[in-house]
This record gives sequence, C-alpha cells and structure tokens, in this order.
Amino acid sequence: MILGRVCGNMVSSCKWETLKGHKLLMVEPLDEELKPIGPPFIAVDTVGAGFDEVVLVIESREATLAFDEPNTPTDMGIVGIIDEIKNGTRHTRII
Repeated sequence: MILGRVCGNMVSSCKWETLKGHKLLMVEPLDEELKPIGPPFIAVDTVGAGFDEVVLVIESREATLAFDEPNTPTDMGIVGIIDEIKNGTRHTRII
C-alpha cells in the first residue's frame, strides 16, 4: 500500500467500460511524515477523494478488487481517505 496526496486529475473522453464513473487522479507518494518521496502517478478513485487529500492506494492486481468487475484494467486504485496517522507517540491529524 502507498500513502499519497492527490495533486491533480486527468480528463478522459474515452475509458474502458468498467472505469466509467470513476475519476483518474494524480497522486504524489508520501512518507510517514507526509513529505513527497517520488514522482506522481495516476490512480483510479473508488472512494470520492479530492484535491490535496491524503489517500491510501493499493497497487498491482489487488487494485482491481475495489471494482465489481474483476477484470477492470488498473494497477493503482485509491481505496481510502486518511484522517489521521498514529505512529507510536506521534499523532498526525490530516487537515
């Protein structure tokens, strides 16, 4: 799983049938301190995430499990919006 921040969106005039109704979002990967750690990637939104939200992304074949149709062509899927992170004594509330 990847922690990331939504940094943009993509517009597609034509998509695979099972992707219709789902947004394509640009996500910047983050470390546990919410600092960027790599280049942005595209992920299919399954939870209604928005710009600048911190999200949980699954990758590879498991990304298709968020869809009703098991053969949906994707390898990055947003499956959660993060509200807070607790790591030992450190607690980060996402605003």
